[in-house]
Amino acid sequence: MIWTDRVRQVKILLVISAVVIAVASLVVSHLLVQDLVEEERNNVEVWAEAMRSFNKADENTDLSLVLKVLGSNNNIPVVIIDDEGQVLDYRNLTVKEKSDTKAAETIARRARSMKEAGNYFHIYLDNTGEYIDVCFGESMMLRRLAYYPYVQLGVVLIFVVVSIFALLSSKRAEQNKVWVGLSKETAHQLGTPISSLMAWVEVLRETYPNDELIPEMDKDVRRLQRIAERFSKIGSLPEPKPENLNDVVENVVQYIGRRTSNKVQLHVDMPEHPLIVSISAPLFEWVIENLCKNAIDAMEGRGSITLRARDEQDCFSVEVTDTGKGIASKNFKNVFMPGFTTKSRGWGLGLSLAKRIVEEYHRGRIFVKSSELGKGTTFRIELRKT
Repeated sequence: MIWTDRVRQVKILLVISAVVIAVASLVVSHLLVQDLVEEERNNVEVWAEAMRSFNKADENTDLSLVLKVLGSNNNIPVVIIDDEGQVLDYRNLTVKEKSDTKAAETIARRARSMKEAGNYFHIYLDNTGEYIDVCFGESMMLRRLAYYPYVQLGVVLIFVVVSIFALLSSKRAEQNKVWVGLSKETAHQLGTPISSLMAWVEVLRETYPNDELIPEMDKDVRRLQRIAERFSKIGSLPEPKPENLNDVVENVVQYIGRRTSNKVQLHVDMPEHPLIVSISAPLFEWVIENLCKNAIDAMEGRGSITLRARDEQDCFSVEVTDTGKGIASKNFKNVFMPGFTTKSRGWGLGLSLAKRIVEEYHRGRIFVKSSELGKGTTFRIELRKT
């Protein structure tokens, strides 16, 4: 559990760092854009003053500087309108309409929007009070710079997501190799002593044919053989076969019932008709056994476990309900993570392995359906109908 909390803390720290970087980038970009907006406004003001000087020029006025200023604006869109709102001239505007009337309407509409935004300067032509308005908008460079931080953040976000996905995939692949190697090595190591035990059981059966303990020994040896078979199937794609889900659940109940105390009551709720589903029986029994053993641990060896199997509209379901100490809602997903455990002893691998068997080998779902602290937990398995 400590390991899981540390992983969660690292994830939260990374998210907070990413948010801080994003906000800082947006703030800096916004400040730069504001500076450019102010600079463009000053340039337009100089341009408007040059226009006013040009309109007031006489034969003695040197227009070289004025014309140079007027010709220097090659990127800021400008529309000049009179006091009645009629367009007199425009610059650096692209008009797509081919009709002169529609083009004039478009330009006038652009001028009104510029003026409503406060982007204009009054130029008084003479002492009579007549004036023109120089309306201006954002340059293409300014618009691109305003959108650039969002594009940049989007690219960075995509890169981060792809990197995290690649790291998780690599980590998952590495975990799979460890699982497969450990499982197959365990099956291999169990194979020789199990074969020897089976031979000894046969010898004892022939020597003491009436001994009542030998059949029980044979059951335990075959149980070990079944466990080795389960480990050998990990890492290879098992071939599912049509099985009666009722029989699978009943086998688990019989096995758990013989190996737990009388203080644990096992209840089975299944329909009378067979539930035929395509599964790998040895692996699926392993899943239900893990759920039952976890339930017994959660109840501290005292309580009741109810196993329900149902034929639902779109799936077959198995539910395991206990009367144990329950699971906090924040840990509903964490319980399936490798290494997560609330017990003082344990590897925290049982539910992780159960999830792998159900989802990867049987294309089903396993999840915590409900849980209440101090009252119990219900795990649910759903298997799709083929």
